[in-house]
Amino acid sequence: MLRKTLLFTLAAVSVPALAQQPIRITADLTEAPRKLYHAEVDIPVAPYAKAGSIALTTPKWIPGNHRPTGPVDDITGVVFTANGKTLVWRRDDVDLYQFHVEVPAGVTTIHAHLDCIVTSRASDKLAVLEWEKLLLYPANIPVAKIPIQPSVTVAAGWGIGTALTPSGAYNPNAKTGGTTEFAATTVEQLEDSPVIAGEYFHEFALAPEITPKHFIDVVSDFPEDSDLRPELLSEISNLVRETGEAYASRHYNVYHFLLTLSDIAGGEGLEHGQSSDNGVGEKGFARQGGSADLLAHEFTHSWNGKYRRPATLYQTDFATMQQGELLWVYEGMTQYMGNVLAARSGLETQAQYRDRLAASAATLDYKSGRQWRSTDDTAIAASILRGGSQVWSNWKRGQDYYQEGELVWLDADTLIRKLTNNQKTLTDFQHIFLGKGGNTGPLIVPYNRAELIADLNEVVKYDWATFLKERVDNINPRADLEGIERGGYKLTFQDHPSATERAGGGGRPGANTVNVWYSLGLRLGGDNTIADVRWGSPADKAKLAPGQKIIAVNGRVPSTDTIRGAVKDAKGKTEPIHFIIQTESYVKPIDVDYHDGERYPVLEHIEGAPTVLDDITKPLSSATVLPKPARGTAADSE
Repeated sequence: MLRKTLLFTLAAVSVPALAQQPIRITADLTEAPRKLYHAEVDIPVAPYAKAGSIALTTPKWIPGNHRPTGPVDDITGVVFTANGKTLVWRRDDVDLYQFHVEVPAGVTTIHAHLDCIVTSRASDKLAVLEWEKLLLYPANIPVAKIPIQPSVTVAAGWGIGTALTPSGAYNPNAKTGGTTEFAATTVEQLEDSPVIAGEYFHEFALAPEITPKHFIDVVSDFPEDSDLRPELLSEISNLVRETGEAYASRHYNVYHFLLTLSDIAGGEGLEHGQSSDNGVGEKGFARQGGSADLLAHEFTHSWNGKYRRPATLYQTDFATMQQGELLWVYEGMTQYMGNVLAARSGLETQAQYRDRLAASAATLDYKSGRQWRSTDDTAIAASILRGGSQVWSNWKRGQDYYQEGELVWLDADTLIRKLTNNQKTLTDFQHIFLGKGGNTGPLIVPYNRAELIADLNEVVKYDWATFLKERVDNINPRADLEGIERGGYKLTFQDHPSATERAGGGGRPGANTVNVWYSLGLRLGGDNTIADVRWGSPADKAKLAPGQKIIAVNGRVPSTDTIRGAVKDAKGKTEPIHFIIQTESYVKPIDVDYHDGERYPVLEHIEGAPTVLDDITKPLSSATVLPKPARGTAADSE
């Protein structure tokens, strides 16, 4: 019955919509090097116009962004015409994303031209299109019921990567450029189908034995970067195989990992149902461990977030506020599984997984804001926390539903294993929760907390309502470390960075800056400016503040070595560490009274305890073959 219901829902969304005359939109990316995109849009008047006018809109709440990020302020050059004449329009006084256009009698189609100023994700050699930059469609109508036919124009010699279906024969690796037309879809699905394009473009097939088909499309600023190393392609193929074992379903007709390798246009991770938009620096995947969990995280969202979506987060248009209450499931369980799958598929080693988990758990355990704000509130307030200031961020708390959720679902996984004597795991829950309906095409099936708890109880009877209330809803001064400890490890601190941190944090931004967060309580930028001060730390007690710049430490010019050396030399002594601090136009001395030496988080095996954490990160698929780590890398354990 559930299978029939899901298929009926899919049909109800797709068939009537595509029976109507579709909007036609051509996205022109040829001026990406000038930071401009263009669109030509033809919109049928019927059945959308009323009383001689039509209300058109651009997206405001973008799925996956968890806040209103629609780039209406960058959309410019808007001109409406019909039958060769310019039409009068006026922006709505309240909803500034809407345009009210006067439609003369007898007009059946209006044409819109618009430009978008692209301030990121474009360079001389590549372009990334998330469709909210150019979309224009009738307002106040469910976007799943508005048909649209897209085309994309790129420069000669450029290739295009997308999960959209080409209308005719198309070989992306031929890089013919020009205009490519795609099959009609809905506005909801088009918004969910980004495009990457570039001169240095490659498409690679993944795990060829798996159906539906999977590809990774790559664009870069330099030709050598888009030619991915064979080991990486093997690891991503493993990821495809491992998700099949983990989720026992696939909810797409085809899947494209879209990967942008650029120091100019990188910096993105956004989920979509049939693809993911992944952007890192040009050398971000040059070695094992680099941005390891990015692809696994965004891929997991195809099941958790796109297919299964919190009922209050899913809205039938892009204008209504998306409520973030269950983001500790949407993002938190994805954070957990993204990291686990990265290890299972060989994108990182088990040692690297443990090092990252230690760093994440320590950050949360030393997050001062947990004294007043619950994890639930970080999810509810997601739209105001995203993009906020990082000053005193540890006292404010930010999007902690990611990492807090990771610990909650690790706790749940290890608890299920304990309660069932290792006969069942979180995988059994995910087969039920994420695999409902079996294999489907792109589809959205909302859920609430009651269903979540019922599905957990179907795996093993337990008071899951209280379990979640205590960990998510309540204020907890300490992080949930039970899953780590039940997993055979404990969070502790040592006097040197972990192997993963020494290797540069696996390609993560800022990983090479000095880390004195768990000793002095300072997070420093590359120019020795204080980015944040841990509330209640020795630095806080000395009245150091974010924004101040360290001019000297113990009479020496500050550097990673001199700051670490000062912390090390102060251990066991009574003399404070002497800083010279610049605050705006003033310079002053500040002493920090700290004597416990360097402290770096690490997971330490509990003597005699089963290493359940390592069992969790072992491959589930018999087809997965893990790469052998190179000696002397972060793959080596301490």
